[in-house]
Amino acid sequence: MGLEEFKFVKDAFDTNWIAPLGPHVNGFEQDLCDFTKSPSAAALSSGTSAIHLALILLGVKAGDEVICQSFTFSASANPIAYLGALPVFIDSEPDTWNMDPKVLREAILDRIAKGKKPKAIIPVHLYGMPAKMDEITAIANEFGIDIVEDAAEALGSTYQHQACGTFGKMGVLSFNGNKIITTSGGGALISADAKLVEKARFLATQARDAAPHYQHSEIGYNYRMSNVCAGIGRGQMLVLSDRVQQRRANYAYYVNAFRDIEGISFVTEPAGSFTNRWLTTILVDPAVTGGISRENIRLALEKENIESRPLWKPMHMQPVFETAPYYGGEVSAKLFEKGLCLPSGSNLTTHDLDRVVKAVKACFPG
Repeated sequence: MGLEEFKFVKDAFDTNWIAPLGPHVNGFEQDLCDFTKSPSAAALSSGTSAIHLALILLGVKAGDEVICQSFTFSASANPIAYLGALPVFIDSEPDTWNMDPKVLREAILDRIAKGKKPKAIIPVHLYGMPAKMDEITAIANEFGIDIVEDAAEALGSTYQHQACGTFGKMGVLSFNGNKIITTSGGGALISADAKLVEKARFLATQARDAAPHYQHSEIGYNYRMSNVCAGIGRGQMLVLSDRVQQRRANYAYYVNAFRDIEGISFVTEPAGSFTNRWLTTILVDPAVTGGISRENIRLALEKENIESRPLWKPMHMQPVFETAPYYGGEVSAKLFEKGLCLPSGSNLTTHDLDRVVKAVKACFPG
């Protein structure tokens, strides 16, 4: 946390704006628009709720199909199931670890041939690394399918100097406690289409009609962000650029520390991409390390009371989605098998980073 959050939260208490909605919600939405250069934003209770509303706004219903990146957190795919639709999972490409455009095109053609044109595409900017949005957008336009861009992990990342989350019909942000900035819990839906965002706000406040009494013509949801949480977010926005610099510094520190260890590699920034390095991740290849795996390293860190975590287990490998269609090879499966997320918090000290490095290096004899 920075120093300004308490001022905004105190203001919420002093003015008695505690419940959902209020001046800080409006202010936070404007802060997000200013930062991302997106014309409209709706502050919501979570990134998951933003994806849910985006799919509703695109008319996704039971029996429809939605294409989703397989290598991601389950929140990217769960809202598809909320609506009774079928997720169609796409493998990753090795450059950014995100949705493979070639496989995406093959999947769309196959689903159309089977009589089901997908209603939406959900690419993810995993760990803050921008996906290949030029190619993905071109394919989406070719087939007339809207993109819901999951930028939950990518606030502060850009692709071709454009903010992640602003390439699709709608973009999704998250401010969960583990994200690069937080409102303790929360998310946002952003879009160039102000009418869509306004409809999202309506649905997020239980779809209450304009009447002096409580009247509802549509099913709504309790998805709006509170004024207190938005006050935290306004303070966090003031330090967002600093947080990005700190996360990128963590990455640079690890890269330098492990540069001489054969078998440990990092995902690098392609030309035109700028990543917030939300998490620093490594791949550990036992065929090169002499049998040392990412699990050996994870357990060694755990013994030193240092938490690390395997990369996301792909959705097509999850029991809950085991019957869903999947297109691609084994890129995401191999990333899960070999990948590890290292401690990446914005407040890590050099001492903290040295502890991690020492514990990792201890796994390698000599």
